[in-house]
Amino acid sequence: MSFVTVRKMGYRFRTWMPVGVAICLSLAGSWIHAAPPPAYTREHVITFDATALIPPTWWQVPGITPMIMTMDPESSDAFRTTERKELKLKPGQYKFGTFTFDFPFSVSLEGAVEFPKTLDQCVEGRGTHTLTVRCSRTYPHGGKRDNYYQEGPR
Repeated sequence: MSFVTVRKMGYRFRTWMPVGVAICLSLAGSWIHAAPPPAYTREHVITFDATALIPPTWWQVPGITPMIMTMDPESSDAFRTTERKELKLKPGQYKFGTFTFDFPFSVSLEGAVEFPKTLDQCVEGRGTHTLTVRCSRTYPHGGKRDNYYQEGPR
């Protein structure tokens, strides 16, 4: 047994301890390192670009952004489609929505955006960190562009 000084959280303690235990404790501090956080807890910056929507409106990602259906968007911090926004999202399932439509999307462990292929006509960015919404009607189309969007100005 020997008398040792232990430093813990800014305090110094003097205590009796077997010499072997004191040596093991001092060495353990240099071996133990915190593991990196699990991949599913890491936040990824996802850019939302709905600037192509006409007329401009407000949008939300429920549980992440201010709700547009339950608050007055004019007086809240709800996001407008007139500018691109970045959100930090963890991997998981989400929903992008406006007053007239919504659709599901997900963020992978690597931070890539995924969404149903049936939305390819109006949504871009699969496999990237940017979700671009080009149409205000996003119900499933089966991959063919709607005649509404092929017509020129009248």
